[in-house]
Amino acid sequence: MTPQQMMRAAGLDWEVEKVDTFYRYKGDNHLTGQQALVRSTDSKILTQVGPGWNPVQNAEAFDFFTEFVGAGDMMMDTAGSLRDGQIVWALADVKDGFEVFGGDEVKGYLLFSNPHQYGKAIDIKFVMERVVCANTLAVSLTEVGQPSVRVNHRSVFDPAAVKEILGLSHNKVEKFKEAAQFLGSKRYDDAQLERFFGKIFGVSTREDKVLSRTAEQAMEIVENQPGDHFAAGTWWNAYNAVTYMADHKLGRSADTRMTSAWFGTNAKRKVEALDIALEMAEMA
Repeated sequence: MTPQQMMRAAGLDWEVEKVDTFYRYKGDNHLTGQQALVRSTDSKILTQVGPGWNPVQNAEAFDFFTEFVGAGDMMMDTAGSLRDGQIVWALADVKDGFEVFGGDEVKGYLLFSNPHQYGKAIDIKFVMERVVCANTLAVSLTEVGQPSVRVNHRSVFDPAAVKEILGLSHNKVEKFKEAAQFLGSKRYDDAQLERFFGKIFGVSTREDKVLSRTAEQAMEIVENQPGDHFAAGTWWNAYNAVTYMADHKLGRSADTRMTSAWFGTNAKRKVEALDIALEMAEMA
């Protein structure tokens, strides 16, 4: 599919418009100085913004992929929205990745999120996904030195600058492969695993329990999660238990779970889990 076909198939072929907002005082309407971002298809107000806020239309976001897809460098994979249209996103397969442990495949993607929400920036980043369980791995979320770009809505979106920065992604694939192989070569014991999940998900305040309920859930799934037979009993599986929890278990709904796993608290938790797993594996 072309990026434009993907946009239409996902029901995202709508625009947003800034309109003035008013308040009523003593029978008269007065400008608030703020504007509402309104969706064209149903007149829904998505957010309140200031006059200097520059919306990026969904068509502009999807057009970003056109050159890559046309050249055969990428293939559109998935698209959708979160929070009833406040976050529009598109995912493209960049045809880069690796395989470890006799069939555990990890693939690279480009994730473009276009928020129609005050306080949120356009976020374009290279991500990795473990195919066997569709976990989005922490290489996509590390901020320092990561091939990712955030564009404030007070700036003008510059696709050329973004493409230059994302050229770093191939090096990240190789580094993450090395990290995966290292984690898969080191085994944990029960005490180490308990400390690991305690650091990631917290400990219990009850005297009769050591771990929080979420940490206990991670302990239960580490040896029966999808793909647990690859490098079983190693820090690779311990780390992937965290990513599996974040992507598929935590959160009140699929919408809140994905928002957190890609852009919120659980995105940061994945970064922390990778760092801690590597640190504890070094001592194993």
